Amino acid sequence: MIRIRSGVVKNILRVRPGISELTVEVEGKLERAVNYQDLTGPVQPGDEVILNTTAVYKKLGTGGTHFVMANSGCVKKDAAETGHIMKVRYTPAQVKVLSIEEEEHPLNYLFKKTASLDGTPVIICSLHSMIGPIAAVIARLCGDKAGLFYVMTDGASLPIAFSRQVGDLKKKNLLSSTVTCGHAFGGDIEAVNVFSGLLAAKAAGARLIIISMGPGIVGTDSEFGHTGLEQGELVNAVRVLGGRAVAVPRVSFADPRERHKGLSHHTQTALGRVALAPCVVPFAEIEEEKKAFIAGQLIKSGIQEKHSVVFLDASATVQAVADFGLAVSTMGRNLEQDPEFFLTAGAAGVYAASILNDSGDADL
Repeated sequence: MIRIRSGVVKNILRVRPGISELTVEVEGKLERAVNYQDLTGPVQPGDEVILNTTAVYKKLGTGGTHFVMANSGCVKKDAAETGHIMKVRYTPAQVKVLSIEEEEHPLNYLFKKTASLDGTPVIICSLHSMIGPIAAVIARLCGDKAGLFYVMTDGASLPIAFSRQVGDLKKKNLLSSTVTCGHAFGGDIEAVNVFSGLLAAKAAGARLIIISMGPGIVGTDSEFGHTGLEQGELVNAVRVLGGRAVAVPRVSFADPRERHKGLSHHTQTALGRVALAPCVVPFAEIEEEKKAFIAGQLIKSGIQEKHSVVFLDASATVQAVADFGLAVSTMGRNLEQDPEFFLTAGAAGVYAASILNDSGDADL
């Protein structure tokens, strides 16, 4: 199940909150590795480390790096006294957090008083790479009043520190705060599940919320065998909590795989079959031929009948990404190579911003 090798740390390439990127010598070669300080402590050149090398050995894109499992340079590490909730439970990597549901948490008194999202717009993504352009557009259109929170589910990467994008967005003040829920950990606020995670964001002052998995979606050529299905479940959760669900469709005309042409099969299943509550599904205005292709997919999948589909001008996305200097990419493709993907994400930002600016006219 796990391919384990020992190695020696040669260089520290980059250090970000909660994570170090390393060069290690393993099996006679210099290769990259990731170390999570919250799990295995800090590392230094010369430290001997035990590595999970499975993903690199299998040449996987998802998690395609070595991960430090143990570090000889850290012989003792204590957890904070507060908090009783364990995440990544019953594994050697289980980590204790202070969750907002616990009375000791400084925001618990606000959380206890928050039983509804009270109409807060919640932008629901199916890929982590969508959050950058959405945040940029919202910042461009709403400025300092955005109050944008990111809630990360446990559908992919569990440590939020793994996301360079989140670190960059926070550094540029495009995200006000982060919440990690389920087994995901490392956010500014910890929560037990997506319901309490969304309410935690609301309690902490969110005016707009983005929710999605972290980096590393798992996909297969099957209708239900992919983690993108969570988008439909999140639509239902937002409706239960009284929020305004805005689902970001996955659109591409650059992906060579037929199942992802136009409107991805991920979106068609998640919104056409899994989502039981209605939501708004914004699209960017694109070339008529491509728009017509998507329109046919919307009808066939049942999305057109079930949800409120809107097409709008999302051209602000390109300038917003440039203004904030974001390096956006999806499946190795940048904005120029896959414009429809990023424009569609930007369209969700435009729609949500219009609600916050009291110029939206859609009521669910």
